[in-house]
Amino acid sequence: MDKSLIADIHRLPAQEAWPKIFSALWPLFAEPIRQDLADAKTTERDRAIKPLDDVLAGSAWDLWASFESASPKTADALKAFWQRQTTPKAILILDALSLREAPWILESAQQRGYTVHSAGATASELPGDTTPFARAMGFGQRTRLQNNQGNSAAFPEAFTESTDLPWVDCASLIKADPNIIFWHHWPDERMHHLAEQGAGYRVLAKEAAAVLTGDEFWAFIDKLATGRRLVITADHGYSNPALFPDVYPEDQKAYLKGQFKSGRNNEVKDAKTEQHWVPPLSQVLTTQHGNWNIVLGRKKWRSQGGYPSLAHGGLSLLEVAVPFIELSKLNN
Repeated sequence: MDKSLIADIHRLPAQEAWPKIFSALWPLFAEPIRQDLADAKTTERDRAIKPLDDVLAGSAWDLWASFESASPKTADALKAFWQRQTTPKAILILDALSLREAPWILESAQQRGYTVHSAGATASELPGDTTPFARAMGFGQRTRLQNNQGNSAAFPEAFTESTDLPWVDCASLIKADPNIIFWHHWPDERMHHLAEQGAGYRVLAKEAAAVLTGDEFWAFIDKLATGRRLVITADHGYSNPALFPDVYPEDQKAYLKGQFKSGRNNEVKDAKTEQHWVPPLSQVLTTQHGNWNIVLGRKKWRSQGGYPSLAHGGLSLLEVAVPFIELSKLNN
């Protein structure tokens, strides 16, 4: 990472620091990758932002208190897109899609004749989980979008769907409705399935590259983008804890295990915290989704059954940053 960025994090107010951080992430993760190097190159990029994660969990940990108000939030960007785009439009939310997967979408879109109108990194809700994002969108929860049951004042006249069906079947769900919000459960469900495997990240990286460059996925995109301006984004990203250092002091391990078990966040009654470490091991943040105690930075600890190899919901950049790609196809 650019050392000047780390200096700016300490120098700039939060309202300038967070947008600058997200702007810096995008060019690193959006660069094309050879498909046979999917796991190696995305791991290399993950390692490259460790110094930035460490600063945000160390000397600049207090910036997280301003994340909700200062970062470029995905939900706000989607609402602005919906209001700005007066012609037919669609939103595809890929659950837990991270910045790592952006190159496959960008490269395949260009190869398949799409115009990429804008692309960048936007921010999840806190905590970076599915339900807070659904609430920020005005739907309450993800299941409310199933079978066109979604009803949000921020997205009027939207046909909604939420499913984990194969892409071929998803394409058949797209009708003639001009405005569509489609929330697919991939790769989140796959991520949780692989989280118990030590090499889960390598499997997911290769599978994501295959899916996002595959004909079935793009046949679905073609159907969704026919006559519509399309945004592809996510509710949150995910982390690769195999790259995280273990927490060794027994009192710190006991605190993290007691608070989070093998998770990354925990809803609490108030904003008080009983920990005494500086910087803290976790942050208790008052958000629009309640008071949450959230693991700060790249940390893992031994717990019963082992720590998952893939996770989300904590305060690290690849858990809270997601792609936001707006595209269209002229002959559609």
